[in-house]
Amino acid sequence: MVKRLFDAILSCLGLFLLSPVLLIVAGIILILDGYPVLFRQIRVGRTGDDFVLIKFRTMTTLPEGLEGSFDAGNNIRVTPVGAFLRKTKLDELPQLWNVLKGDMSLVGPRP
Repeated sequence: MVKRLFDAILSCLGLFLLSPVLLIVAGIILILDGYPVLFRQIRVGRTGDDFVLIKFRTMTTLPEGLEGSFDAGNNIRVTPVGAFLRKTKLDELPQLWNVLKGDMSLVGPRP
């Protein structure tokens, strides 16, 4: 319970303090790479329940027929903005929302 309270307080504080950065990054993605700004992916949590992980989008979107295909070595689709976001880890800031919801924790294994 203490860990959950710690996660909730820090993620709420982080979202509040970093909201200008989140808005600027979202605006840059929207202007340079278009819509959607966020990337959503279903992940499995510690208890085996599925949740929707959110990040800033760093790759070009796939045509509808190719959705679901994955190639780990395909870095051609990473946008210039996305490369910067990945290098600086700014693409992971929206995950604070997942921490606030209780889907993830600030400390512990990654989903």
